[in-house]
Amino acid sequence: MAGPLAGVHVVELAGIGPGPHASMMLADLGADVVRVCRPGTEAAEELAIDHTLRGRRRIYADLKHPQDRAEVLRLVEGADVLVEGFRPGVAERLGVGPADCRALNPRLVYARMTGWGQTGPYATMAGHDINYLSITGALAAIGPVECPVPPLNLVGDFGGGSLFLLVGVLAALHQTRTTGAGTVVDAAMVDGVTTLLQSVWEMRSSGDWHDSRQANLLDGGAPFYGTYECADGEFIAVGAIEPQFYALFVAGIGLTLEDLSPQMDRTAWPAMRKLVADRIRTRTRDEWAAVFDGTDACVTPVLQFAEVAAHPHMAARRVLVSAGRGGWTAQPAPRVSE
Repeated sequence: MAGPLAGVHVVELAGIGPGPHASMMLADLGADVVRVCRPGTEAAEELAIDHTLRGRRRIYADLKHPQDRAEVLRLVEGADVLVEGFRPGVAERLGVGPADCRALNPRLVYARMTGWGQTGPYATMAGHDINYLSITGALAAIGPVECPVPPLNLVGDFGGGSLFLLVGVLAALHQTRTTGAGTVVDAAMVDGVTTLLQSVWEMRSSGDWHDSRQANLLDGGAPFYGTYECADGEFIAVGAIEPQFYALFVAGIGLTLEDLSPQMDRTAWPAMRKLVADRIRTRTRDEWAAVFDGTDACVTPVLQFAEVAAHPHMAARRVLVSAGRGGWTAQPAPRVSE
């Protein structure tokens, strides 16, 4: 497809999680991506339902077989980028590590995606999103007071993983076009998540963040930033931080600022939250959504996945498109004009 990365050739060594997600986005942006799959994997039925695998050509090769490996290395010779997500040392043992590939193509951007990174005591250990979050401090900060809650696999795999891999690839491509030399991109989820947490580290350093869940501005502790159950058991999301937005929210639920303690009085937050929660439970989610629709109160309905595509805003932007079989797939993002 046409796009800002048209003319960029990518070789993706098949894996799971953030590597394929990053390769999907490279293809969405116009790159020509060839996915190298193990023989016997990724049948047509799987490809029809897994849209993170969209937008690329496929070859099937066993990298342990010299002839197949030679075929892959021929692709590498003409590529701009290689993406791999093996554990450290595996690509080298298979003969497709950075030294092998860049000896054939010095301009190559060799992009490595791991959870723990290429170095460190955990480098060769298995892990998943929840594990990478746990050692960055992010997991301890997410969820109710009773226990941490994993935020799906959005923060580690995709926020701190594939998107940081993409940043590294795009920066390295710019460098290559400037200098003529390729490079190795080491994208580790623990690194990316820690970078995403920079503002929290800043708040903690200034004394504005406490190491207790639901005690802070952005973790559900503040009565004006969190979710509330409605009369029908559904929820609304409230993000009324700025004073002018907070005033609109308070008025919308039928209270005045005088009914509540000062907005930033942390000692009063538990009592304020109870008062607000009692008001919210008097109407359904959609009734509250109608009250705040078109205002700057920063109040929105919490939708189930089944409701998202039909929401007026999401439908107007066609954020999701039908994928058949009753499913949906996300449109390419970000959107880039001609």
